[in-house]
Order: sequence, then structure tokens, then C-alpha cells
Amino acid sequence: MERKVTPQASDPFYHVPVLLLEAVEGLNIRPAGVYVDCTLGGGGHGRALLQQLGPNGKLIAFDQDADAVQNLPADPRVQFWPQNFRHLRRFLRLSGVDQVDGVLADLGVSSHQFDEADRGFSIRFEGPLDMRMDQRQSMTAADVIAQYEESALHRMFEQYGEVTNSRTLARLLVSQRQHVKIDSTEALKQVIREIVKGNPSKYFAQVFQALRMEVNEEVASLQELLEQLPAVLKPGGRAAIITFHSIEDRLVKHFFRKGSFEDPDPNPFSRTESVNPFEVITRKPIEPTEEEKRINPRSRSAKLRIAEKR
Repeated sequence: MERKVTPQASDPFYHVPVLLLEAVEGLNIRPAGVYVDCTLGGGGHGRALLQQLGPNGKLIAFDQDADAVQNLPADPRVQFWPQNFRHLRRFLRLSGVDQVDGVLADLGVSSHQFDEADRGFSIRFEGPLDMRMDQRQSMTAADVIAQYEESALHRMFEQYGEVTNSRTLARLLVSQRQHVKIDSTEALKQVIREIVKGNPSKYFAQVFQALRMEVNEEVASLQELLEQLPAVLKPGGRAAIITFHSIEDRLVKHFFRKGSFEDPDPNPFSRTESVNPFEVITRKPIEPTEEEKRINPRSRSAKLRIAEKR
């Protein structure tokens, strides 16, 4: 029996799920299957998955943000792990599961995280320069500013924020941190205001994004998740990944097309032939409709890619 996906969330103000219908339908749900929601967040994607599952289906949800547990569906088919999805395989084993029928990951920051001033994610609010998604970890964005060498700051702002004058920005921060304590969102904005290029809001957003991605090791976590997919997916199982940054999208695109991050053997006499375990379902990424972008402006940069285990 075909089940209709209807958008739901335990708290509509916590997070509006992006590309909800496209992601869930792209997983080609098996009613008795086992599925993973790598980023529970506001619970919207997870609830949509549950709508497609029968009484024998199972949803295993992950989220490293402690606040997400308040959105956990009250459903006996759900098992929740308050962990980063980079530990996917380990906690699947603890769940008594070797392989699953599908994996969904929405890599975006939730609206709740942006709108909580004391989390330090947003340029709109005064708050501590924190940015930790997992409050159990020690390093904050303020620590990065205070401790990183100039070259590391330059790399971070250039790669993760695509900041045009990232070298100047890094040099300024290293100079100013000797005289000013840069431990709040407002303090950071005040220190770098003199070198802002172009639209200040966009510039600050790029700087904050770079810090957030560094603090939470977002690129490394995604790479580790992708590398586990061939082992954890059943044949015919699918992975649906929603990204919000060009670096993330390139990683997903490359991995789905190659099945590995390892470079091919340059030896022309090598008999080792790498076989991609995936069939790419989305030759081009699925992007939000104009209607979704209008309703939820934070969806503008979202891209969904889907692959199936052979």
C-alpha cells in the first residue's frame, strides 16, 4: 500500500525540514525496513520516514545536539542515539543492526540552533562565541580564534567560508587577540568590522560559517559517514544526503560516483580494479522548488544527492 508523505514536525519553530518529500521518496522506502536519520533535529524527516514504515519497520535516529531529544517521536519503532553520525557503524552494532535499508542525512544547521543566542551560531544575536553542536566537546569558536596559528585561520576562512580576504582576516585576528578578548559574537564582529568586504551581513555569515564548520569538524564527520555507507547499506538500500555547502556537495558527489576517497592505483600493470558499490540515482542534485525557497529562505543553498547500493 502506498503511503503519502505529509510534512510534520514536533515543533514547527524548531526547524523546517528541507527537501522533505524529495528526500523521503528518494529513499524508496520498504515498509518493513530499517532506516537511519543521521540528523534528527526538529524531527521532521524522521516523522516522514515513520509514515512510510509499517509496524515492523524501524528508525534509528542520531543527533549530537542534546536539544534534539525533545523532538524525538513517541514511537516504539524509534531508537535514538545522542551521538555524531560519524559513529554510525559503531552504534548500529550496539543496536543489534548490521545493515540498513536506507540512510538520510540533512547536514544543515537547525533554525533552533541559529535562533538560540547562547549557542553563538547567528550573527543576529549577542552571545558567547560557542558554536558547538555537541556541548560535551571542549573546543569552542572562541578557542579557535584564540589558539589557532595565522596559517590555520587563513585556511579555515578560505576553505570553509570562502572569505575573499581570508589572509587579511587571519592576520587581523592574530594581532587583535593579543589586546582584546574575542569571546562573544559581538566582539568578533567589532574586531573584523574594519576589513569587511562587500555586504557586511554576508561577510559575517561567511566568517561564522567557517568557524562553525571547524569547531564541529563537519567536513571530517561527513567524510567518515560516507566511508561507512558501503558497509552499512544492504544491496538495494539507498543513501540520501542534503548538503548546504559546496565542499560538502563535492564530497558527496565524488563519493557516490567513485565509491571511495582513495586515489586510483597509478601503476599501469596493477590488476586491482576498484568497483563502485553505488549506482547514482540523481545525476544532478535535487534543489528546492521556488515555492520552498520562498517559504523557507534557509533552504536556498540545499542540494540533495541520492545513491543506491548495488
